[in-house]
Amino acid sequence: MRRRVTLGLAALRAVALGALVLLVWNPTAARVEAGGGGAPPLVLLDASLSLAGHGGRWRDALDTARALAQGGVIWRFGERVAGFDTLPPTDGASRLAPALDAAAARGGPVTVVTDGAIADLADIPPDLARRARIVVLPRAPFFDAFVASVEGPRRFAAGDTIRLRVTYGTAGKREPGTGKGTAVLGARVTGRRIASRVVDLPDSGIVSADLTFPGSRFPLPGWVAVEVGLEGVADGESRDDARLFVLEVSPQPSVVLLASPPDWETRFLAPTLEDVARVPVRTFIEAEPGGNRWRDAATLESRAPGDVARAVAGAALVIEAGDPATFSRFSPKGAVLLWPGARRLDGDWYVQPPATGPSPLAGALAGVAWDSLPPATSLAELPPDSSATVALAARLARRGPPRPVVTLSERPGARRAVIAAGGLYRWAFRGGASGDAYRALVAGLVDWLLGGGEGRGERFAPVTYETPNGIPLQWRWTGAGEPRNVVITLAMERGQGVDTLRFDAGGRAELRLPPGVYRYAASDGGGAERGVVAVDTDSDEWRPAAPVLASQPGTPGGRLTSTALRDRWWLFVVAIAAFAAEWAWRRREGLP
Repeated sequence: MRRRVTLGLAALRAVALGALVLLVWNPTAARVEAGGGGAPPLVLLDASLSLAGHGGRWRDALDTARALAQGGVIWRFGERVAGFDTLPPTDGASRLAPALDAAAARGGPVTVVTDGAIADLADIPPDLARRARIVVLPRAPFFDAFVASVEGPRRFAAGDTIRLRVTYGTAGKREPGTGKGTAVLGARVTGRRIASRVVDLPDSGIVSADLTFPGSRFPLPGWVAVEVGLEGVADGESRDDARLFVLEVSPQPSVVLLASPPDWETRFLAPTLEDVARVPVRTFIEAEPGGNRWRDAATLESRAPGDVARAVAGAALVIEAGDPATFSRFSPKGAVLLWPGARRLDGDWYVQPPATGPSPLAGALAGVAWDSLPPATSLAELPPDSSATVALAARLARRGPPRPVVTLSERPGARRAVIAAGGLYRWAFRGGASGDAYRALVAGLVDWLLGGGEGRGERFAPVTYETPNGIPLQWRWTGAGEPRNVVITLAMERGQGVDTLRFDAGGRAELRLPPGVYRYAASDGGGAERGVVAVDTDSDEWRPAAPVLASQPGTPGGRLTSTALRDRWWLFVVAIAAFAAEWAWRRREGLP
């Protein structure tokens, strides 16, 4: 009898101590938990253009999604996540990660119906990818030749030679009877061919070629959309054989930049000028001062001093950057921006607005965080001029008297500005707030200098002039003050429409349009905004692509959750009950 009592007490003590050890250790256990409180099944349907392209299986995908939903919910995903409809796909990208994130927040079983060509596989969390059931309906293989990109300057004068860099290639296996390995690379404007050349098609991958033609081949100056494409190609998908490129041709360059010698200042100034001024810019460089060996910065072709002088005489704004003695032989008739590069005092010159008096640039530079800008590396001492307005000043190491950095003056018939600082290109190089300050300074100077002539004073502008099929056009606010919504008119061949640019707090707006060439203009009469934007029929989704997703059954329950052992109440009951039973048994047996 004594042995039985001892074994029973030992068993109770072991159970109590075991439960106590487990509570101190507190291990976790994973289990599959049904989420969403019994939420109905959710089907994510791939609605990118590849499902409607050559070999695409949109009808099969639509029927599969309906069958799998079983009366549940269907979401379309592609460039964005949207509600279900039966219209053909329109999205120009296949992004699954945002759709899976939204599905995880909703809960319930998730099924993905896609062709497997997903662009953001690396952005999908592995647990979300394992949880979802995936049904892949791959496209049939085919051969495709395509134009990948068109690059070149946006603005030209009528007498310029236009040179476009065209990147093209092939994908998929070439079948017998698909034609020769050559094609005609051509450029067309309103259906009329203006340039062409024969090019060799690669067996796979992409290559580049230049397409050159004179600006005089355009019928009229102004904005125009050039269609650059491959002709005479027998491939499975013709909608990616051409791309649009928007450019502007003017009777003469509105801005001429003279760099003698060229340096980092002019290297950053030239593209910023073309971007913010949105007028044709011609850049001439001279590596060796003297005024006799000028070259066109775009082509590096030699230019006679007489040609440069004629361009200077016809320009609305001339920028003279470098040695002032080199530019003495030119006679600008419009506005002038001087950026002397000689006799500068080196040091850390911190730029700031002048302490007294407003300047014409005050509005354009409002909101610039001056203390966050890198200092200028040098400063030239400007001669006293009582008629000039100091727009910006600088102090050496933030101490001492301020010295002029940017001055503005106005004489009969022309405006004149001088930038005395060196190293301002570092603002643009750093980007962010410093890059915005550099753009604001250049834009403010150009607007003021061209204020009486070709200054456009635009409040908004396109970020990109062309966008692929299924991707929205991006716009940015460039005017003074807070961004506000603007109503614009959009004219194309089949008619005219009205839409609204809704700018967010960051000054960005999107506009979704079907493929076509659109001439836009502000309809409120509050600005001079007008130009051309284009939505291509081309899209990367048309090209053949190997699936990066494979079909899988997914996790049958809901989501995988972890529970700590201390969260299980019954283990505390076991420990307390075992200790209490042992104590009661010992009292009954008269044991200590």
